[in-house]
Amino acid sequence: MSRYVIEGGRALEGRVRISGAKNAILPILAATLLSREEVVIYDAPELTDVEVMLGILQELGVFIRREKGDGMTLVLRADDLETFEVREDLSREMRSSIFLMGPLLSRLGRVRTSYPGGCAIGPRPIDIHLKGLRQMGATISERFGYIDAQVDRLHGADLHLDFPSVGATENLMMAAVLAEGSTVIRNAAKEPEIVDLQNFLNRMGARVKGAGTDVIRIEGVKRLGAADHALIPDRIEAGTFLLAAAITRGDLLLENVVPEHLEAAISKLKEAGVTVEEETAGLRVRLSRRARAVDLKTLPYPGFPTDLQPQMMAFLATAEGTSVITELIFENRFKQAEELRRMGANIRTEGRTAIVKGVPALSGATVQAPALREGASLVLAGLAAEGVTIVEGLEHIDRGYHNLEKKLAAVGAKIRREL
Repeated sequence: MSRYVIEGGRALEGRVRISGAKNAILPILAATLLSREEVVIYDAPELTDVEVMLGILQELGVFIRREKGDGMTLVLRADDLETFEVREDLSREMRSSIFLMGPLLSRLGRVRTSYPGGCAIGPRPIDIHLKGLRQMGATISERFGYIDAQVDRLHGADLHLDFPSVGATENLMMAAVLAEGSTVIRNAAKEPEIVDLQNFLNRMGARVKGAGTDVIRIEGVKRLGAADHALIPDRIEAGTFLLAAAITRGDLLLENVVPEHLEAAISKLKEAGVTVEEETAGLRVRLSRRARAVDLKTLPYPGFPTDLQPQMMAFLATAEGTSVITELIFENRFKQAEELRRMGANIRTEGRTAIVKGVPALSGATVQAPALREGASLVLAGLAAEGVTIVEGLEHIDRGYHNLEKKLAAVGAKIRREL
């Protein structure tokens, strides 16, 4: 398996361009099933999760063409779908395969898939997805690890989500755009990626409004058409590079970033003593001395994102003082703590709380990436550590970061990938 070899202790300096958002493209790719006409997506990130989703779409009968450039362009056409079944080995590779339920029910009136896979960061039940689809008229059975759903035609409904689930919000939005009548989604998630999905659906001719608030309203239409769409920047990749600059006491300019999408993270970094400033060319972050400890809680957007909590833990492991991190989204998202302790971090976890006592410096070690963002946190720790760090398990990191080692090396990191 591939691994990173990192020689730490180098301040990162220069410019980094942030890629298109992973968490935006996956539901948007699923939404291309809703149209029979050509759809073009610009600035698509080249990630293993994206490749898995494209593989699923091809199995379903979608035509796909890739065009290389400054960010990948995808051209897709789903005019002749061949099956309503999602192959088990593909759906189990990635949690986002659940997004296909709403679009396939809308187009074909039937979908069969296995329970989705993904990172083992705690229970992420799909009951909110299934409850909403049932309220819209779908008959759903769950047997032997498979979900089988069918409907003559989905109808609008007044839906109240038990939790503001991002995935359920997006799945039900896609199910509703071709449904008969009106749908209201209450207690909807507010993430920027949901706004991006709304914008994409509306470009195809859907009638969706309210994304970014807790109430989304959809008027069903009979068909959707062609569209082209540029993805929003990846706020989690941007946050990772903000923290990479901070943990190495460097100076980075992030290009192709929306600062408003990172307000909670930026606020915590400033509280820790990091300078973060908006400039014409992007977002500049720098730190020249040891950071201060801060406390934080992960919350649904616009709160501090759970997908940046592991990277923040690595940063706070080198801060002056004691930080308390409370993880309120996923109950099993401190897996990086044990690996960070191998590098000399002083971290104690108690249920959903982690107490991080900052140490003056981390030391290089061989560590294993347990999941996507947890793996990124170990890379950040290695960038700051004294000596050599080896990060194994890159298959997790590759799910969310394209050419991470090349981007880091371009701004001064001494990092290489070994097979």
